[in-house]
Amino acid sequence: MNVLFIVDPLPTLKAYKDSSVAMMRALAARGHGLHVVLQSGLHLADGRVVADTTPIHIEPGADLHAQRWWSQEAPEVRALAEFDAVIMRKDPPFDMEYVYSTHLLDRAQAEGARVFNTGAAIRNHPEKLAIAEFPEYTTPTLVTRSKARLREFYEVHRDVIFKPLDGMGGTGIFRVREGDPNLNVILEVLTLDGASTIMAQRYIPAITAGDKRVLIIGGEPVPYVLARIPQAGETRGNLAAGGRGVAQPLNEHDRQVASAIGARLAGRGLLLIGLDMIGDYITEINVTSPTCFVEISEQTGYSVADRYVDALEAALQAAAS
Repeated sequence: MNVLFIVDPLPTLKAYKDSSVAMMRALAARGHGLHVVLQSGLHLADGRVVADTTPIHIEPGADLHAQRWWSQEAPEVRALAEFDAVIMRKDPPFDMEYVYSTHLLDRAQAEGARVFNTGAAIRNHPEKLAIAEFPEYTTPTLVTRSKARLREFYEVHRDVIFKPLDGMGGTGIFRVREGDPNLNVILEVLTLDGASTIMAQRYIPAITAGDKRVLIIGGEPVPYVLARIPQAGETRGNLAAGGRGVAQPLNEHDRQVASAIGARLAGRGLLLIGLDMIGDYITEINVTSPTCFVEISEQTGYSVADRYVDALEAALQAAAS
């Protein structure tokens, strides 16, 4: 099986903890061929979606801390439909270039490519807004560009998280408590003075116990989560914002929530989902390039990457039957 990864430049990846690299290594261990392409290498030519691909190899004992942890062959231009699977792992920001790429993936799928997660699924499930489908599992939430409505929401809840809809890694997140004199300027900055839509959520005190990443693969939750615990004095648990990742068994409440959401979304072209949960609430549904494979695997011995490859192989077998 030959698998094409649409991924960020390999030299920019921290291979020792990168989930995409973990997927690649698990595939290589089973004898599958690996190919990579940058988002910029996707193009439409003569009615077909093709890519500037590069075959790569990762040796079983490769030093993932080294600058060059892979070897590669000569680049080649190939249609996406020629690969057994195409895995979209380009990190956000989810800008218009990303949107254009999802449309190219749709076209490639119509030509016979098998894409995971599909372009339509990524495009139709914006990671912060997707929680609106599951209000029973969310804290009070408001999405608007109106500074007046945002202030009203704050007046009701008095302890509120404000965040942009297109951020990642905890960027642009503000906690505003009762009496904060910076409320107006924060709203002006985040909404670009009323020109940009943002999200407000009632603060969830359980963040002190961690912002949990719950992985759903093939519609079923992984039995361990990564609780990303904020540093002292910090609201954000994101690892990129300095949070500390602690793997924990999936509790029964979170299993029920993840199973319900996974069952509803799995049939929409989402092989891999990363729920963000604080306490009993979901705060985001990540579908672009969910992470935390390596942290969970290293701390528990449970190979998330192998679980993903199992699901990928099963999906391809089901499509072929």
